[in-house]
Amino acid sequence: MRPGTEIAMTDAATRPDAAAGEVDAHRRILVAAAHRMLGTLAEAEDAVQEAYVRWVRLSDTERTEIANPAGWLMRVTGRICLDVLGSARARHEIYVGEWLPEPVPAESAGGDPADAAAGAESVSTALLLVLETLTPAERVAFVLHEVFAVPFGEIAEVLGRSPAACRQLAASARRHVGRRPGATVPRSRRDEVVAAFAAASATGRLDALVRVLAPDVVLVSDGGGVVSAARRPVRGADHVARFLLGLAQKQPAAVYEPAVTGDGLGFVIRLGGAVAAVVTFATDGQRITDVWMMRHPGKLRAWV
Repeated sequence: MRPGTEIAMTDAATRPDAAAGEVDAHRRILVAAAHRMLGTLAEAEDAVQEAYVRWVRLSDTERTEIANPAGWLMRVTGRICLDVLGSARARHEIYVGEWLPEPVPAESAGGDPADAAAGAESVSTALLLVLETLTPAERVAFVLHEVFAVPFGEIAEVLGRSPAACRQLAASARRHVGRRPGATVPRSRRDEVVAAFAAASATGRLDALVRVLAPDVVLVSDGGGVVSAARRPVRGADHVARFLLGLAQKQPAAVYEPAVTGDGLGFVIRLGGAVAAVVTFATDGQRITDVWMMRHPGKLRAWV
């Protein structure tokens, strides 16, 4: 596996009384993988918990026969995620309003969830949205191999396909991921565009804000039916600018804090000290092309 993603377990993992401790020790990487496959930390944590349950249910003999407990846990987590992905699209169809994947900080503030999904610099809203368009098998193959360097032979066990077929799935997914919004824009340039957007927003002037937005910019807001949010995407520079300025007028006490996200520079919006939203962006290197506003309280746990 690539540096920083290894899951090495000691021989103690084969003892029943050490099972819980060993799974917890590597929970960070397992949750990180599941988050990339499922899009939310809650579902990721549930998947890892199920993998833990399956490990504990093994007999002493079965655990002893597993040469690489870490690899076993990753494969089981992958299979669980594959099953969840099979029903994910149906769940999204009944979701209230627009669905967005859960954003996480690029650096953990010191306490979970799973250390902000084990380094959010390699996971962004733009990436997760593209992964949502893949088939479940493509998504699992891509995450396990491209992000966590799991060999195709092991991925074949997860997907029930040949290693060659898994290689093709990962290659197909890689091509789609390479075409995600802003994929070729350097992070430094992207952050400069976002900073220009913030400066224009601070003026409160419609014309200034429109100038930093691409003509076909799209704003998506996820409230999950729990809090107020735009039920449909807001499209076009004028409409998005008016939406954002109107939101600022309705919430004059809101505090906008710069934050480093998986997408780069973003903003945490606080009301009365509490996190009300996290806003992330994609750019074409010149203007903002996408605005993603997470307002669902259940998807803001990593920012509290």
